[in-house]
Amino acid sequence: MKPRWNAYSSTVAEKLLIALTGLALLLYLVVHLIGNSLLFLGPDLFNGYAHALISNPLIIPVELGLAAIFVLHVWKTIAMWWRNRGARPESYYKTRWAGGPSRKSVASTTMIYTGALLAVFIVLHVRSFKYGPAAELAGKRDLYGLVFGFFHNPLNVVLYEICLVLLGFHLWHGFSSAVESLGGDEPRATPKVLLLGKVLAIVLAGGFVFIPLWAFFVGGRA
Repeated sequence: MKPRWNAYSSTVAEKLLIALTGLALLLYLVVHLIGNSLLFLGPDLFNGYAHALISNPLIIPVELGLAAIFVLHVWKTIAMWWRNRGARPESYYKTRWAGGPSRKSVASTTMIYTGALLAVFIVLHVRSFKYGPAAELAGKRDLYGLVFGFFHNPLNVVLYEICLVLLGFHLWHGFSSAVESLGGDEPRATPKVLLLGKVLAIVLAGGFVFIPLWAFFVGGRA
């Protein structure tokens, strides 16, 4: 059996790793949404942006690093959840902010489940768009056309909307949980952190939710 202090240190390190990888993925979502927003400006600009990313020699190491962060976040979260589930009734995802009572919410109590579903969704998303069939347009891969073609199918739109709402739920609690794990649970800052987490969840999830709907109802090239 591990000494108590050693087990505690390991748990703290694990929480820090989950928090840091989670915030890194959150930053990626911000950048990804900004890039996807170029869809509203037409095929030339969006395809030019996509081609610049694909042709950049740094794209492979960046993608490998991002994949490693993603796998590490999922692996450590599942490992901690499984260990806590067997060791004590109180889940890691039950946030206890300094200066206030512990509060449960739908977002906090379903973190492991929304995270698991999002992991599957991300794999399918990469398969559909990074490796999906796309025509050539002006010598570039027509990812703009791929997006419109994919979301021409209402079933794809509905499935994406469900998964993106789950993303909002995950971010709703995930940001404040990460900040807490990093020591940002000072009583005066707590309301601001909680509010910022909710704003980020609404803006990011809302932005991603809007794109499939816009692509479906516009149904053509801008």
